[in-house]
Amino acid sequence: MEALYNIIAELCSYIIHSCTEDFFVQYSCVASSEKTRVENLVRSKLPVLFRSDGGVTHTLADRECNELFYTTLLTLIEELKEKSDFFGIMGVTQILDEALENELKQKTLEFQKEDFSVVLNTNREITQIGLLPRCSCWWERKRRLSHCYNRLDNFLFNFLLMENSILGELIDRHYYLPQTLFPNFISSRSLKIAASPLRLERNFDIHAFSEDKVQYFKIDYPEKNYSGDNELIWNKILDSAKNECDIIVFPEMLGNPEMTDFVQGKIEGLKKDDAELAAKIPSMIILPSFWEKRRNTVTILDKNGNLLCRQAKQNPFRAESGGHGYLEGIVPSRVVNIFHYEGIGRIAILICKDFLTTRYMEQLMRCFKLTLIIVPSFSTGSYDFLRSFDLCAHDDCNVVWINTCAAMESNKKSNFEYVGYVRKRISRFDDEGQQLRKMPICPTAFDGKCGHDCIFYETIESV
Repeated sequence: MEALYNIIAELCSYIIHSCTEDFFVQYSCVASSEKTRVENLVRSKLPVLFRSDGGVTHTLADRECNELFYTTLLTLIEELKEKSDFFGIMGVTQILDEALENELKQKTLEFQKEDFSVVLNTNREITQIGLLPRCSCWWERKRRLSHCYNRLDNFLFNFLLMENSILGELIDRHYYLPQTLFPNFISSRSLKIAASPLRLERNFDIHAFSEDKVQYFKIDYPEKNYSGDNELIWNKILDSAKNECDIIVFPEMLGNPEMTDFVQGKIEGLKKDDAELAAKIPSMIILPSFWEKRRNTVTILDKNGNLLCRQAKQNPFRAESGGHGYLEGIVPSRVVNIFHYEGIGRIAILICKDFLTTRYMEQLMRCFKLTLIIVPSFSTGSYDFLRSFDLCAHDDCNVVWINTCAAMESNKKSNFEYVGYVRKRISRFDDEGQQLRKMPICPTAFDGKCGHDCIFYETIESV
């Protein structure tokens, strides 16, 4: 099928570079007679793309795509290009998208067995287009964003179309998670999230330094005994398991160099000691980020303790001290990890400032049609995350944001009414109050007291 994927990528590239936004506006209201014309034309040339009852097939197989098929398809495309028949070219692209539905579902199953997946087409560098199987999402509208963005992928349902012009210099890595990873989600059609701000105390020091005429800050973790921090994390994971959560997320910068190994060891031990509880460990564990070697990195584990990936922060935070600005001294990796799961869609981890950097956040959201963004933060509360939530809701993308009381500063306590939010897309028939779940700070935190008890739960349901 590689040759066919390359042809579809070429078609998409041709349409994007040849058609204006006005064309997509007009095509959204294409006449039935025009659709029939294109279907009849394609059927006369390539009957294999249609069922016996006249409808487009969903089961085109590799064995049917012989040399004659490719020759005929390429000839048809060239004829349509010569006539500047853009309605015809769009129609052919849509028919191929529909015909490959089952093949792409099979590809998804194959991708689930891989450590990570690359795009289906091998001509991405030439076409500037990447194609992947598109996982559905139970809270995403079928014609997502067609009312406000005039783009080719408004008309494709089985391919995820990624444009390099939107992705820019970023490097995308894709992880198709196996269906067995979220057993609760499959049965309930809902996703239960746990989030904990962890604690009031900081476990790190901040140091300033200068480099190339710029002032920076870095994070050091001086404590050599991390057992208390790690036990706290593990207890929260156990709490979330007892509440049968699918995902648990922790804040930014409260990790340490031993935490990942500690949690993995605890999961292995629990499998032996209490298999029933071990089976309820959250399917995805987003550990607190850890600052090391000029990288601020989140580690993501699955419920078995396996490493899914590590996501590095891309956009440095700017802090002020004594009237001077200091830039977070990270070196961006440019690698963006996208998780794909049927029914959930596409998940990305954006660490604090990555989410607040609107251009970056929208870049990812619209390139990958994200449906869930998880935001671990360490924020003094000076930035308005709620405004960014609304941008995501506009694009059918839910958001989980968790901050930590450890970020609270004595002169900014008024910023800490809430330490987390879940912003959800809801049905028009639901109470508007359900769209934003607020996580209130513990009142004793303002007095410098912390029992390390806080954990919040919220459920995202199909719409």
